[in-house]
Amino acid sequence: MMKSSRPVGIVGYGAYVPRYRLPAQEVSDLWTDGNAGLPVREKSVNGLDEDVATMSIEAARNALRRAAVSPEQLGAVWVGSESHPYAVKPTSTIVAEAIGATPYTQAADWQFACKAGTEAFQAAIGFVAGGMAQYAMAIGMDAAQGRPGDALEYTAGAGGAAYILGPAEDAIAEVEGSLSYVTDTPDFWRRQYEKFPEHAGRFTGEPAYFNHVISAARQLMDEMAVSAKDFNHFVCHQPNAKFPLKAGADLGFNPQQMKTGLLVNEIGNTYAGSCMIGLTAILDVAQPGERILVTSFGSGAGSDAFAIRMLRKSETPGVTSTQGYIQRRKVIDYAMYSRLKGHYKLN
Repeated sequence: MMKSSRPVGIVGYGAYVPRYRLPAQEVSDLWTDGNAGLPVREKSVNGLDEDVATMSIEAARNALRRAAVSPEQLGAVWVGSESHPYAVKPTSTIVAEAIGATPYTQAADWQFACKAGTEAFQAAIGFVAGGMAQYAMAIGMDAAQGRPGDALEYTAGAGGAAYILGPAEDAIAEVEGSLSYVTDTPDFWRRQYEKFPEHAGRFTGEPAYFNHVISAARQLMDEMAVSAKDFNHFVCHQPNAKFPLKAGADLGFNPQQMKTGLLVNEIGNTYAGSCMIGLTAILDVAQPGERILVTSFGSGAGSDAFAIRMLRKSETPGVTSTQGYIQRRKVIDYAMYSRLKGHYKLN
């Protein structure tokens, strides 16, 4: 288990989910004549003027409002994603510039499939604990791609969250400990110059997702000498609606403990933002003293687990809650979805 010598916590956080929603039935109607099972109800889709950079900026601004810190105080701005808008050019510098954190800050992009966001989150804890910075920002955001007709197209959503890590005395929630578990398990990949990712089908379940999520969460609880009953909330990576519930049940969590952070039916799998945006929904309603277990998953493969204890309520008027973003929705059909995702080229 990794535990910082200096207590570190979440000082501010912010979510962002784009407005557009594609019902899963639209995908099924086109590719299977409506006969496929639907893994989610609908998913979020970014607009023509939205990408990982613009969505990260919105989440970052929400986090700054909640933290009530100046952007110049951020010693780092880190963006984790698997759909950065540029192959060579950092997203983090765009975000840092837009929120007013430049020029004296550290900026970097992080990549580890769907756990790129928690990777940045974990590094930010160390950055603050080591005294390198008073505050550091970690973002998990995606405008996820799925090949037309592929199973991923049902769930590959858009959105994510930003967090400001800082001293626990300034925080709304303290990070009690974290742990990572990684292996070389190639369940999902995208080679250079390929537009869409490939996946190994059913191989993505037991040896990849379940092995890593359950191993990381269980080992962290063992090393902290706690169990599922000691937590009020559990949120993990949400590739579909079934996997998180099974992983949670195997770890001893009940559906009520998972209810608040389980958002995949409404917004799909936001990849690097998946468990991070689920955590924002919990922080919106959690009470002081409540404890949260967070476990990410990134293909390739690995999981980061965090134990978090709520210190005080976060009430910031004027900041849209996670549920506020989810309820702010506009349903689109598959034709509009194809336009927004650039499936058709006019030249």
